[in-house]
Amino acid sequence: MTNELGRLEDLPADYVAALRERNLVPLWPSLRGVLPPRQPTRQTRPTHWTYADIKPLLLKAGELTPIEKAERRVLVLANPGHTLEKMQASSAMYLGMQLLLPGEWAPSHRHTPNAVRMVVEGEGAWTTVEGEKCPMERGDLILTPTGLWHEHGHDGADPVIWLDVLDLPLAYYLEVSYHLNGARQDTKPGEGQRNYARAGVVPTPVFGRSGRRYPLLRYPWADARAALQSLAANQPDLAHVQVTYVNPETGEDAENILGFHALMLRPGQTLALPARSPAVVYHVIEGGARVTTESQGFDLAPADTCCIPGYAATTLSNLSDTVPAFVFVADESPLHRKLGVYEVRSGDQPSMPSQS
Repeated sequence: MTNELGRLEDLPADYVAALRERNLVPLWPSLRGVLPPRQPTRQTRPTHWTYADIKPLLLKAGELTPIEKAERRVLVLANPGHTLEKMQASSAMYLGMQLLLPGEWAPSHRHTPNAVRMVVEGEGAWTTVEGEKCPMERGDLILTPTGLWHEHGHDGADPVIWLDVLDLPLAYYLEVSYHLNGARQDTKPGEGQRNYARAGVVPTPVFGRSGRRYPLLRYPWADARAALQSLAANQPDLAHVQVTYVNPETGEDAENILGFHALMLRPGQTLALPARSPAVVYHVIEGGARVTTESQGFDLAPADTCCIPGYAATTLSNLSDTVPAFVFVADESPLHRKLGVYEVRSGDQPSMPSQS
């Protein structure tokens, strides 16, 4: 089968005009654009955002715009491949650095996109989700899934900053993205994380499961870090030391569209990862890492973030020979699996995902 197809310019102008008048478009001139050979067309570019650049501009935003006028004071980490106006890091992921100053309250709302918060810096802030008050400490992952009421407050003395990760581009593309405002929440006693404080054991309710779609909303960094260190110590030959944030009752991904993980690089380690179909975001929690892909490389300091497009083999290197590096990872893998397009490639050989 030839790759040379007829062009739009080859068609008579009156024929093209007649098609357009009837909202019709010939497929064959654009077929290779929407179904290219061997590898998808990707708008997502390898992109690096440094926290040293973001933080002063975010703090300046705190001086320029009060929370009452911003509602959510965020600088969006926009991928230039999608144009800055679209405010997306990849085809399905949105990233933003959010600032909350002492005494501020970001009002309660809920929305259709799923969101998580990865705490970057500061103490004293909290997120309330459906009445559950979740303290925000550095490295914590906090879920605010689709449709759940949530708000942010700050009782501490210094600014608190966190990374937002949402599936907003997908929801917007599907024309289902909207929000509702709500009243300040009354907090409920207890925290969900106390019910799931140990791996491998969950509460045994009398009549089935809890009934909550998201029984665990806060994943403390202290627990994830300890799990990585224990895994690395128990399996010294294991190269890929990574854990996945999951629903403790079902074992499924913590949210249903994007996947979230924590990864540890041993001192001096270099980890080669194969090309996979989903785009991936790397955010350094502790230490430093170099991320290399497609002849581009980024040195990530603490709180730096980068996005790597799908179908790109990637190498991660710990920048230190003496201490481990800890990295938060977000990707589109749950979405790809649901769509049946998840793929891992070895070398340059393309292969359609198996549906068996």
